[in-house]
Amino acid sequence: MISLRYHVLSIAAVFLALAVGVVLGSTTLSGNLLSGLAGDKRDLASQVADLEAERTELRARLADADSFAGSVGPRVVSGRLDKRTVVMVTSHDVKPSERDALTGLIKSSGAKIAGEIQLTPEFSDPEKSDQLSEIATRLQPSGAKFPTSGGPGTLAGALLGQVLLLDGKSAEPQASSDERDAALAGLTDGGFIQVNGDVRPAQLAMVHIGGKPKGNGIGDRAATIARFATQLDKSGAGAVLAGRTSAAGSAGSIGVVRADTAAADVLSTVDNVHTAAGRVVSVLALREQLEGASGRYGTAGNAEGPAPGVKSSGS
Repeated sequence: MISLRYHVLSIAAVFLALAVGVVLGSTTLSGNLLSGLAGDKRDLASQVADLEAERTELRARLADADSFAGSVGPRVVSGRLDKRTVVMVTSHDVKPSERDALTGLIKSSGAKIAGEIQLTPEFSDPEKSDQLSEIATRLQPSGAKFPTSGGPGTLAGALLGQVLLLDGKSAEPQASSDERDAALAGLTDGGFIQVNGDVRPAQLAMVHIGGKPKGNGIGDRAATIARFATQLDKSGAGAVLAGRTSAAGSAGSIGVVRADTAAADVLSTVDNVHTAAGRVVSVLALREQLEGASGRYGTAGNAEGPAPGVKSSGS
């Protein structure tokens, strides 16, 4: 007769066998799993090493290309802006070395720099927008027709466009010297701009900015600069908005312009002005503006090509 003790021992033996099987199976599985993970780790390490080597090679190529662009740049742009005048408008975050390099290349093209205006952080500050709009409206030259919409950037662009740029067709001043002095003084006193030396009316404007705006209201700041540059373009013979690739993103001023078909149709943008090649393209874009054309140039994904007349390989 099978006793209760026999049943208990049988059940215990079954569970013991299961436990031993699980332990043996998991040990084998763990060994296989660890072996597989070690192999994956070696493969990933090899891939990382290959990518780092490729990145180093690409950086070296870019450095060589930029060095070449820097050496031939003055010859490429020579005579492109002969006897033309250009006013420089820079944002506060532009590196002096990059500004000087761009200014020097513009001079190599035969153009004269008519002066430089620097935009302060307050210029694009959303909390200062009402004050900027009020100053721009109050100091508009007599007879000027200012836009009725567009915000502080558009109004400031209309004001500085009238006093800093010559008429696009007649090449005559659009405001008196007193009106120009009053506009610059008003914006300076309001903390919106800094004037570097004497400034005279010019035919063209180069708006040189840093990267993506910083501070409160990044989107509003980017839009203010974008609308300012666009209106400045409409006020004279042409303008170019040039900055770093980060400014070409959705939160950057160049990106705002490129996303607006109406703005991109009139204002040229360059997103790699921090490179020698980008500075050459910026000067060529100014020449293109004189001819009534515009474009989106640089290395960002929303650029149409690296330079005027050269389409992107993805186009």
